[in-house]
Amino acid sequence: MIDALTSAHALAVALFGVLLLLSVVSSRAAERTGLPLSLLFLGVGMLAGSEGLGHIAFDDYTLAYRLGTLALALILFDGGLNTPLASVRAVLGPASVLATLGVFFTALLLAGGGVLLGLPLPIALLVGAVVSSTDAAAVFAVLRGAGINLRRRVGLTLELESGLNDPLAIILTLAVADWAVSARAVAAMDVLLEVLAQTIIGAGLGAGIGMLAALALPRLGLRAAGLYPAFTLAIACLAYAIPTMLGASGFLAVYVAGLAIGHGTVPFRASVVRVHDAIAWLAQIVMFLVLGLLVYPSRLLAAAPLGLAVAAMLALVARPVAVALCLVPFRYRAAEIGYIGWVGLRGAVPIILATVPILAGVPDAGLVFDLVFFVVVVNALVQGTTVPWLTRRLDLETIDPPPAAAVLNIEAREAFTSDLHSYYVDDALPVAGTRLADLPLPQSVSVMLIVRQRDLIAPRGDTVLQNGDHVYLLSHPDDDATVQLLFGRAEAD
Repeated sequence: MIDALTSAHALAVALFGVLLLLSVVSSRAAERTGLPLSLLFLGVGMLAGSEGLGHIAFDDYTLAYRLGTLALALILFDGGLNTPLASVRAVLGPASVLATLGVFFTALLLAGGGVLLGLPLPIALLVGAVVSSTDAAAVFAVLRGAGINLRRRVGLTLELESGLNDPLAIILTLAVADWAVSARAVAAMDVLLEVLAQTIIGAGLGAGIGMLAALALPRLGLRAAGLYPAFTLAIACLAYAIPTMLGASGFLAVYVAGLAIGHGTVPFRASVVRVHDAIAWLAQIVMFLVLGLLVYPSRLLAAAPLGLAVAAMLALVARPVAVALCLVPFRYRAAEIGYIGWVGLRGAVPIILATVPILAGVPDAGLVFDLVFFVVVVNALVQGTTVPWLTRRLDLETIDPPPAAAVLNIEAREAFTSDLHSYYVDDALPVAGTRLADLPLPQSVSVMLIVRQRDLIAPRGDTVLQNGDHVYLLSHPDDDATVQLLFGRAEAD
């Protein structure tokens, strides 16, 4: 008996290892073809599914929903951890409007389009509600992995919107599903009050949990550096779970908690960020693999004509109109509005929400799942692959220095009075072509390392700085003004 259980367990672990390996290897194909990674991970899951080569029968929507929500919470925490709080303040207004009114307008317009296409009203409303929000995992992956330097205001607006807009989409989906099953009317004021309560309480709890964690982190005094990411992972789980159990938005709370922790002093910050980046990638792979296993390609093909029409309605009408209505008052340029309207990427969140009607027992809920899945695939194939081209076409790319071939970090348990930053040398700077001995650096500033293409150069007095060098300086904050006059702004850490 024990041997049989051990063998079955080993087989399950082996299958997971194979699927994970295929997903990681397929990422190289994404680099060459420009396909979003989420689409490739979904494809691996479909290939392993009941109608694919793997013949893995999986139709546990409850397990998929639970795994998907946990994975999304970890991805959102990583996104908040890597987003500077000062940058969030600059776009909080427009991103908040997009995350509320933008979601509502998108759902309403798409539902109206679905009715025109012949969908029953409950199904049209469900499809509109489910795909009304953009997906944080998809937006983070495309914007940070496409190899483009998007203008900061546009990129931050997209990222913050995707981190804030899940509460309304979830509430709308639950309300419409409840109405479709019970035929009980849902008052618009009740929905509005629910959105406000979930958003305010979720943001408040997330901020509180995050700030408490940020205060505790420097005082923990843990001996092992690896225990700090374990602590932050525990905080991420609590930041999602506690607000959710209290009826607030756990997704918003975990994102805000990540923002608060990232703004504070994090011991061994580089290691903590690296671990959460790895966890977020693993969560994204597992989430899309599981969702891919749920799909029956034969049903998907049957829904293709209608799914294509709904996807076109979302991409060309509902999302662009909703974005324009929300952003015009904030004086975004036409190119920026058009870009944000086009790069409203959908991913795992709509597919996870599409399981809600099935779990609620809504008639024809399978059609909702198939249509939503088709919309997500078309969205990734069309909009996801055109992001780099459209960024350059609309002149929304900034010219940033190339990343250094090597990165120097200082891992410390406590905060120090001096900082280590890297600076990129180009011909426009006064230090280009100058010997280190001739630089008028303050006494508290020291050149620690020069990265020149694939060479690591130990700084000497006669070392001449060249165009393309990445120079690491150890300096005190009081000397930032002098350093910036010579080297310009520091590179992002």
